[in-house]
Amino acid sequence: MKLPTSLLRAVDLPELITETPQAYERFAVELAANPARLAEIRRRLADNRLAGPLFDTRLFTRHIEAAYTAAYERHLAGLPPDHIEVRRS
Repeated sequence: MKLPTSLLRAVDLPELITETPQAYERFAVELAANPARLAEIRRRLADNRLAGPLFDTRLFTRHIEAAYTAAYERHLAGLPPDHIEVRRS
């Protein structure tokens, strides 16, 4: 079973990705036993949160508004619903 990874990649913490629930549990126990490593991960998360697009509310707002506009334009043109791709700005 592959666990979701997109949020961890978005905050640039791919080393937290595990392949199974058992591996996740082992990793959690390992971090609990290693406060310095856990503190480093927390620091990186705090730093990356401010630098990456995941928490960029203005960028998210521009993208969701662009998606709504594209969907509405399709509707006005009489086109059926379809995938909408919003390009990064």
